[in-house]
Order: sequence, then structure tokens, then C-alpha cells
Amino acid sequence: MSQQKRAGLCKLTEAERETLEKVARSRTEAAEAAEVVGRARSLLAVADGAGFAAGARAGGRKSGYGVGKLVERFNQDGLNALQTQPSHGHRVMYTAEQRALVLKEFRRLPDREVDGTGTWSLTTLQRSVRKQPGLGYISRDTISGILHEAGLTWQRDRTWCETGISVRKSKHGKQVVVDPDMEAKKS
Repeated sequence: MSQQKRAGLCKLTEAERETLEKVARSRTEAAEAAEVVGRARSLLAVADGAGFAAGARAGGRKSGYGVGKLVERFNQDGLNALQTQPSHGHRVMYTAEQRALVLKEFRRLPDREVDGTGTWSLTTLQRSVRKQPGLGYISRDTISGILHEAGLTWQRDRTWCETGISVRKSKHGKQVVVDPDMEAKKS
């Protein structure tokens, strides 16, 4: 399968050439800055008449395909093409109602017969939450994040507890103790 033929670099203005040369001469340690320097060197090589493969080598890359894409972006966006683009795809964002459903399910005591557990683990909670409409593909990491945002933490005894709230056994029965500095410790 042949690759699509890419258009060449448009003629650089004096200001664009000066900026590209300045960026290409930059010596910095940051990884993202190094990416920008490599892009500038590739663009300058292509502007001086080199092909995409030679431009890739000038910028420290192996393939000319990415340089062709960079040239295309430069023709459309100008110097903004040097900056790193945001990654593709979208994060699944759950609404406040869906988050509330997860917390409601968590606060429900599990039934040993139906849920197969006496206490919630992330996996058993995930199985139960996925039965809710609109939450069929929710991950364990997302459930964990929702629980942490609600102030819940995973304890050594393999249970989830409210942060800063503990239940202590005494000779007078169980007592709920609330840490007065709880909000300060959360952040």
C-alpha cells in the first residue's frame, strides 16, 4: 500500500525563518523543549530544499512520514505547529448522577447471596455497579477515583472507610470518632 503524497512546505516569511532558527539553536534539557527543537530543525531542512526523510534525520527522527505531517500542520497553523498537540481520544466523564449511583451502590451493604461477598472490594463493587443502566463499562480505576473523591480510603483490613472517621470498640460499645483535622489532611 503506497503512502499519500504530501504537499511541500510553503515559503517561509523572514519572521518565521528567524523564529525557527532561534528555536533550532536552543540548547535545553527539557524533553518537550527538545521535541520543539527537533521540529524546528526538520522544518528548516525541508525549507532549504531537503526531502522529508532528510528533514527527519536533521530533527533526530527516523521516518519522513512524521515530518510530512509536521509540514502539513505548519502550512495550516504556522509556528503553532511546533508545539505538542493534545493527545487524541476523549476521557469518559461520568455525570454527577452516575457518580452518585456508584456511591449509593457502595453504601449499600452487600448481600452474600446476591453479591457473593460480605464486604466490597473494587472488583465485586464493579460487578454490582455495571448492572446499573449507563454504567456498563465503568472500570475499577474509575470507581476507585470516585471513592477517593468522596473521601473514602482503602484500609489494611481490605475494607473501604470514610477518611477521618473511625469506629472504636470500648467497654461501652462501639463509638464513632471523628478527626477534627480531617479536611486539612485530605488535601
